[in-house]
Amino acid sequence: MFNIVRKELEWAGQKLVLETGRVARQADGAVMVTYGETVVLVAVVGAKAPKEGVDFFPLTVHYQEKAFAAGKIPGGFFKREGRPSEKEILTSRLIDRPIRPLFAEGFRNETQVICTVLTHDLVNDPDIVAMIGTSAALAISGLPFDGPIGAVRVGLIDGEFVINPSLQVLPESKLDLVVAGTKTSVLMVESEAQQLSEEVMLDGVMFGHAEFQPVIKLIEEFAKEAGKARWTLKLPDLSGLQKEVEALVANDFRDAYKERVKQNRVEKLKAVKEKVKAAFADKQVDKVQLGDVLSGLEEKIVRGDIITSRMRIDGRDEKTVRPILAEVGVLPRTHGSSLFTRGETQALVVATLGSGQDEQRIDALEGEYTSHFMLHYNFPPYSVGEATPLRAPGRREIGHGKLAWRALKPLLPSKEAFPYTLRLVSEITESNGSSSMATVCGSSLALMDAGVPMEAPVAGIAMGLIKEGDKFVVLSDIMGDEDHLGDMDFKVAGTSQGVTSLQMDIKINGITEEIMKVALAQAKDGRIHILGEMAKALTGARGEVSGNAPKMLTMSIKKDKIREVIGSGGKVIRDICEKSGCKVDINDDGDIKIAAPTLEKGEIALAMIKAIAMDPEVGEIYHGKVASIVDFGAFVNIGGKDGLVHVSELSDERVGKVTDVLNEGDMVYVMVLEVDPRGKIRLSRRMVDQETGARREGVEAKEQPPRGPRPDRGDRNDRGDRGRDRKRASGE
Repeated sequence: MFNIVRKELEWAGQKLVLETGRVARQADGAVMVTYGETVVLVAVVGAKAPKEGVDFFPLTVHYQEKAFAAGKIPGGFFKREGRPSEKEILTSRLIDRPIRPLFAEGFRNETQVICTVLTHDLVNDPDIVAMIGTSAALAISGLPFDGPIGAVRVGLIDGEFVINPSLQVLPESKLDLVVAGTKTSVLMVESEAQQLSEEVMLDGVMFGHAEFQPVIKLIEEFAKEAGKARWTLKLPDLSGLQKEVEALVANDFRDAYKERVKQNRVEKLKAVKEKVKAAFADKQVDKVQLGDVLSGLEEKIVRGDIITSRMRIDGRDEKTVRPILAEVGVLPRTHGSSLFTRGETQALVVATLGSGQDEQRIDALEGEYTSHFMLHYNFPPYSVGEATPLRAPGRREIGHGKLAWRALKPLLPSKEAFPYTLRLVSEITESNGSSSMATVCGSSLALMDAGVPMEAPVAGIAMGLIKEGDKFVVLSDIMGDEDHLGDMDFKVAGTSQGVTSLQMDIKINGITEEIMKVALAQAKDGRIHILGEMAKALTGARGEVSGNAPKMLTMSIKKDKIREVIGSGGKVIRDICEKSGCKVDINDDGDIKIAAPTLEKGEIALAMIKAIAMDPEVGEIYHGKVASIVDFGAFVNIGGKDGLVHVSELSDERVGKVTDVLNEGDMVYVMVLEVDPRGKIRLSRRMVDQETGARREGVEAKEQPPRGPRPDRGDRNDRGDRGRDRKRASGE
């Protein structure tokens, strides 16, 4: 019934298995990939005819994680998987980027890749498994794909490169690098690093390239046995049309690209295309083919001019970065803000500081966890002078935001050292090349403006490549047209000390180590220059957090006191939040974080918690409840214990009756004056400002006269304590 083909390989201490012929047999290519105990099913289908009216390759990649893969049932009302998570979107992009340039030029058949995680062993990340499965499925599908590719994750632990580090080991690594490519060259790199040098990053890329070669060999052997016949791709002969179009508008194209201002250049290019459209209006020419010829001519002219003259569209040489203006504090009420402008690209970035309650909760296959750092990137249509529908963030926006997130994360203070939740929002207000790197620069400035103690400022730069035969030019700070018409988008972010994030996408069949070495060295020079321009606005974090940001206070209580602070159904902690106007977070270890709009309100919440959970300490102020009134004062409950406020410590004025000042059930601020060896507590009300909960300056405690026991009834204070003890023991 089944014609099963199976190949396996021992790779990085785990067994890698490729299998086809048993599942999803109606797909053009379907492979079940197992690595360790992580299993991913990859199915590939290509339409049998080109999609009409499109001038691009309609490829879509969907990576999806099923909850059952980790033995879980999805949360929510519907109990089924919903829209893709950030991890699924980013992995879909990770798979798409290295395979797209390997499809045959002119192939316009709609192609779909679906990768489904069936089992997750919680050790091996399914993303690398899915990339290998995609390569194998395409290799046997018969589609015009010039693969296969290999992929691997590279870590750096104790100074040594490690391939495919487990999810448990990866947090200890100074490098998280995913590299994919063919036998001869690298096609894609995605990484996060702890300020590593360019040399270490390049060594990591080349190490990964060497380590996935056995996987490529395995896929080739697998395809020989299970592969289908390669599709025949018939492309029309457009040489005659190319000559006509070139004769008609080649000079117009060159004239348009002499315009240094983007909008003027766009208008001239639009006029060129309208001229061609009018010239061929009466001829039977396919619009898509005509568009292909026009794009090819534009590419030929721009690329050729850059290769021969090393002069770029806007008049720069290959190494010059566009003019930069960095500004901070541009918005009045935000916690931190910046406006970063580089040429015709501009990012308005806003930093917001929040409490632990603002952390993002993420339900992943690996388990639930929270993130206290978020970065959201938005690309409105007005940024490129267009009026198109304003939609929810797409894959591109999520990918660009994550790239900037990776660049900044290694420089942020630990959650323990800086207990704020951080959110950055980058609004791209102008765009002409590398808005993601403008986001990195603007985000670094906004964080420092908010007073976040970053280890060092971070900057990013996008590098491009024009390669014709053996000749190539690496371009620093590429524009939109250079990205569109070039062969590489190579983004490098980091500090003056090293790289924190690197992303590379290649549009041709890979690049060499020599080109990467040139690109990294040139990127370093550009990054240092940009950091210098940023320093004109701000050289480091401000000395304290913004006055508009919440004030963060921390304390710890004993674990057995947590229940008392929270109260039945959360009643006590809600009361604390309502009366103080603060947000209070308590973790299982008893660590408490108070986010207060003002320091005074934070002190109120602090005092209320201390009154419930802390053992009274001399000199400390507590917010307690009046438990009972007696002739000589009032007993106030603090920290689960009653202390006496003698009538002389109720007020600066003489008090005739205690009830003139306090009544049973009142909440009052008190300071501990004494805790005697028997545990009796003496308190003062008059030494504390009852509005703010702060100690009153210049007010000292009065010496309380000794009070002897009554011969017939005993010490009244003792009797009150004994009575309360009896009530507590009986549960009253």
